[in-house]
Amino acid sequence: MTALRILSVGLDREQDVVLVRQRARQISAMLGLSQQDQVRVGTAVSEVARGASYQGPGGRAVFQLCERDGRQHLEILISAGQPRSADAGDPAGREIGTESLRDLAIVTAHRLMDACEVDPGETGATRVTVRKALPAHERITPARLAEIGARLADSPDANAVHELQLQNQELLSTLAELRERQEDLISLTRELEDTNRGIVALYAEIEDKAERLRRADEMKSRFLSNTSHELRTPLSSIRALAQLLLNRMDGDLTEEQERQVSFIATAANDLSELVNDLLDLAKIEAGRVQVQVEPVVVENLFRALKGMLRPLVDEGRVELVFEPSGVQVPLLSDEGKISQILRNFISNALKFTEQGSVLVYAAHDPEADTIAFAVADTGIGISHENLQLIFEEFSQIEHPLQRRSKGTGLGLPLCRKLAELLGGRVDVASTVGVGSSFTLTLPRSLAPTSPAFDPTGS
Repeated sequence: MTALRILSVGLDREQDVVLVRQRARQISAMLGLSQQDQVRVGTAVSEVARGASYQGPGGRAVFQLCERDGRQHLEILISAGQPRSADAGDPAGREIGTESLRDLAIVTAHRLMDACEVDPGETGATRVTVRKALPAHERITPARLAEIGARLADSPDANAVHELQLQNQELLSTLAELRERQEDLISLTRELEDTNRGIVALYAEIEDKAERLRRADEMKSRFLSNTSHELRTPLSSIRALAQLLLNRMDGDLTEEQERQVSFIATAANDLSELVNDLLDLAKIEAGRVQVQVEPVVVENLFRALKGMLRPLVDEGRVELVFEPSGVQVPLLSDEGKISQILRNFISNALKFTEQGSVLVYAAHDPEADTIAFAVADTGIGISHENLQLIFEEFSQIEHPLQRRSKGTGLGLPLCRKLAELLGGRVDVASTVGVGSSFTLTLPRSLAPTSPAFDPTGS
């Protein structure tokens, strides 16, 4: 590292400390440092120089320009003279030892400068090196450095009174800047207090609205539950009476009467399905659903579903295929709720598949220790923008098959809530005109931390 010397000042007398301060300020200004950095350099250098001069005569302050890490720095090397002899003493009683000089360098220069290095020296004469980085946009050339040296040579030595006046002006300027910053800080603090008050008020409003929404949701769940219970009895009566009429228990029916009674029976069945879905949703939202954990054998579950859904299959146009799962380890979960989710998936697939097949299969992921149940069809498919709509309550996609196969719009939302209750999730992938695939992914063993976990199975 090459250093270019700017100026050297001896430290033999107290007046030399004033001169060092003056030169430090002048050189800083000529090198393009800001007013604040000029004050910092002047203060740090004068404090260290004072310690060096008190230690003994023969000290020196060398100002030079060096380059470190691709950037120019103002470097000042301040070396102390030979320590005073013990019998000579300091008539003013101000003798400062090497340790005091080191402390002064660390406390003062280290705070004000970019770098501060202390070398105790083999002969007891301490040397302190301090640096301040020059502005990045400033590049001092050798010609510029020679010009600075010439200007320093022409400038008169420091006058103690004049230097004291300048120091007082710097102090007043610093105090004014501090006062301005304090006022800005007070103003900012007031703005923050106002903002905090606004945030607190906003949080209070949000909490109030959240509480009202919670109450409204609770009332909705209670209303759905009560209404569903009240509707089930008359609906069951209507279904039973319609079936009695269709079975000719009270005599023959005309063709028109049979058609009308069939409409009544169909409407009652649809309403009964809606009521059951509403009741299940209300129970889940109210937290009144318990999971009955028991071993679930996948192949047994598939056999039960195949027999249950056979009446819904039009074998002339759609084939329902249950693929062997190969899952040997039983699943610890609620078989009834898994069956309910898969029945919904399969019935929907059968409704919206005019030709082709509906494939049901399961796979075990040993790494995640999960089992995925999938229902894939070759039906009408679902557009990308409607993939989330189908999981909203009472939402249905407009399609001729949808109008022909009336539904409640609650099946898939109920499936998603049941899956979450079992610690799993429901995913869907679909392409319009190609088909859809609904997947239920469950942990192989339901975590005991689940709020719906019931180890007794009751």
